[in-house]
Amino acid sequence: MWRRAREWVAKYGVVPLLIAVLVGAGGVVAGNAALEWTNTESFCISCHEMKDNAYAEYKETIHDQNRSGKRATCPDCHVPKEFFAKIWRKTVATKELYYHLTGKLDTPEKYEEHRYEMALNEWKRLKANDSRECRNCHDQNAMSEDKQTPETVDRHTKGFAEGKTCIDCHFAIAHFEPDGELAPEDL
Repeated sequence: MWRRAREWVAKYGVVPLLIAVLVGAGGVVAGNAALEWTNTESFCISCHEMKDNAYAEYKETIHDQNRSGKRATCPDCHVPKEFFAKIWRKTVATKELYYHLTGKLDTPEKYEEHRYEMALNEWKRLKANDSRECRNCHDQNAMSEDKQTPETVDRHTKGFAEGKTCIDCHFAIAHFEPDGELAPEDL
């Protein structure tokens, strides 16, 4: 491999090689910057569908305002932190851009019409990944039983023993629950 590289440099010179390296590095930096920019709350609510619907109902929930001051933003709950999982989620989420461009959710009525489908897709995703995004902030081993009601302690103990994940019990915690009955088999 190095022999070929030396031959190529001897034939064409070092300038094209340096240009290729700089263009490649610039692509990596630009790609990472775009990934980080699209992973901000301000980007998520830049279209009115999200700002006027999902974000409006999220405001003043326990994930927006709470006694600890720790705030969960859209990407905290909807985008994995791990690189390849994040890339996959971002790729799948491009359908949301399609919905924006085609007006699928551009009125409150259309948003409500699709709320159950969107919620169910998100709940299925969280169920499949063992509520990974929830666990980025909430650690089962760090839960303080003295700050929970006895019923909550019992429910958590039972749920963990049964192998349940966060989303099995805690859905519609930052958004309104859609009309329609959620059945465990749906997840």
